[in-house]
Amino acid sequence: MIPAIILAGGLGTRLRSVVSEVPKPMAPLNGRPFLEYLLDYWIAQGVRHFILSIGYRSELITAHFGESYCGARIEYSIETEPLGTGGGLFLAMDLLPGDDTFLLLNGDTFFEVSLNTLMDFHHAQQSGWTLALSRANETGRYMEFVKDLNGRILSISSNSTCGERLVNGGVYLISPNTIRIANLTETAITSLEDDVIPYVLAAGERVFGLKCEGRFIDIGLPRDYLRAAELIYERGAI
Repeated sequence: MIPAIILAGGLGTRLRSVVSEVPKPMAPLNGRPFLEYLLDYWIAQGVRHFILSIGYRSELITAHFGESYCGARIEYSIETEPLGTGGGLFLAMDLLPGDDTFLLLNGDTFFEVSLNTLMDFHHAQQSGWTLALSRANETGRYMEFVKDLNGRILSISSNSTCGERLVNGGVYLISPNTIRIANLTETAITSLEDDVIPYVLAAGERVFGLKCEGRFIDIGLPRDYLRAAELIYERGAI
């Protein structure tokens, strides 16, 4: 069974005006933490082992979920100081059961992606990294991922022009060996998109993106968080 690392250690400063007492992944939606919805979705697709990469107010997350949730095993990788998404990932990888492909998830986004479809694409392309890509129109918020006709990622740009483009949906399949080539340490403060992925691309690793049409919900900004409760129940997916 594929294990999953969830990056849930951010401070959530942009959300503080509406959610100030709990870590961003624990922001309440209809009386339940956002992280519960995320776990429910991936448990329904067969994931039974989660490693939560946590930092800010980590005790609230560990106390809520304990060692298991709905039959899934829960482990914790706790940052004693902020490491960024890249550093947090490196620290959490120490808890992986082996060197097989694992699932990586952003703890503040929900993306409706078929795990079987993503895995089939990952294996067919002999990919080291496979990213689920979503469509976006917002200028300046998300980095643009440019791919070729086979799905191989060619470049990442933060200077995107206006109009629809493909962006990172926060769902990845990753081979651990392709991360370790980045030669980063657990104590390095790094960004997954700004540092790790560009390094892996520059090293010539096989990085692919699969465009997915499912709902994408990002609770990082107050306006999106306030409409997330309605979106997350749309069409009965959760």
